[in-house]
Amino acid sequence: MRTRSVRPVIAAALAAGALTGALVATPAQAAEYSSALKIAGVQYDAPGRDSNSCTSGNTKAEYVTIKNFARSGRVNLKGYVVKDAVGNSYTFRANHYLEPGDHVKLRGGRGTESDGGNVAYRNNCNFIWNNDKDTIKLIKPGGAAADTHSYTKRANDRDGNGYITFH
Repeated sequence: MRTRSVRPVIAAALAAGALTGALVATPAQAAEYSSALKIAGVQYDAPGRDSNSCTSGNTKAEYVTIKNFARSGRVNLKGYVVKDAVGNSYTFRANHYLEPGDHVKLRGGRGTESDGGNVAYRNNCNFIWNNDKDTIKLIKPGGAAADTHSYTKRANDRDGNGYITFH
């Protein structure tokens, strides 16, 4: 049986620009969705020694930033879900409006879920994001994906500060 070489076909396609998107190195961790709300970044490794004590721990220093990237129109976070790779999740239960360009930091620890100070608390003192690798999912109230990012400390946190920017 005779096999055809695919090299000439790939070379011709590259010359024509047909495969450029398939062969260009793009971040494998990002999936793009048509949502105005996106995961802007994550402080996945809280500064200091990890302690999930509600009184003296540092879970408040671990957070995910969600931003409204729309040019116009505010978005209510009520009903949106933030999940990690193994299914730990948080659902926004209160009205929390993000104007265009506005953001909220969803932090661990105890506190309120309000528009004040652009911060919402998960009311859980356990860490949610793994320090070596994880996946962050932002899910719309109807269950459709709004944004998803996977990270590894080695590949995505070049300066080693425990924070990764996505958008």
